[in-house]
Amino acid sequence: MPAIISVTSEQLSVWMVAFLWPFVRMLALISTAPIFGEATVPRTAKIGLAALLAMVIAPTLGELPAVPLVSASGLWILIQQVLIGAAMGFSMRLVFALVQAAGEYVGLQMGLSFASFFDPTSGGTTMVLARLLNAIAMLIFLATNGHLMLIMTLAESFHTLPIADAPLAAGGWFLLVSAGSQIVSGGLMLALPIIATLLTLNLAMGILNRVSPQFSIFSVGFPVTLLAGMAMLQVLMQYLAPFLEPRLMGAFAFIPEFLQGLR
Repeated sequence: MPAIISVTSEQLSVWMVAFLWPFVRMLALISTAPIFGEATVPRTAKIGLAALLAMVIAPTLGELPAVPLVSASGLWILIQQVLIGAAMGFSMRLVFALVQAAGEYVGLQMGLSFASFFDPTSGGTTMVLARLLNAIAMLIFLATNGHLMLIMTLAESFHTLPIADAPLAAGGWFLLVSAGSQIVSGGLMLALPIIATLLTLNLAMGILNRVSPQFSIFSVGFPVTLLAGMAMLQVLMQYLAPFLEPRLMGAFAFIPEFLQGLR
């Protein structure tokens, strides 16, 4: 007679908890992180990747809280995992928001504010130049194995901040909000060479217009500014990777610090 395997409802609940809580944190991060969370990535692929990672990582988590899944405490843990995963993905998004901000600044200075289109990633209108720099930043992220480091950081997050029903501390959220300041400062730092060059060029054309009023500066100002901006962008491209790499590494180092602040 073949052996009959019996599974009790308590065992089934333990298995579901051991899979569902890590799965929710991973899915929240994958849905908000760069590359993985893009709107062009199918939802089924995101869910499948999160489920695969949960099945691999769940056996290494150790003992989980003895809390029923269908209860107030179980729902609170579920909400916590969503917040933690989304915050981790958002902290990585800050670096790409920095690049997009630099593209917005440069585009306005070059007179390309009208060159915009709907961006499905942000859900709004984005300048073409900002989208271009964001695509290059994603290629740099892939070239530096940032997607693999992100998965490794996700796996380590369960040891830095284990799944528990304890409330999350406010210190971590304060660190996350404070890190948002790098969007403006870093974007200005990246765009500063081009902005300074175009500002100097505009001042020179303004002086030329005052010296020679018969010279129609408005007819040649936009093409000259556009060509100078394109030339400076070509020079900037070779420094984009050295500029972004330490900031990406800083974002990976920030995630454990953020998780420690939530304990």
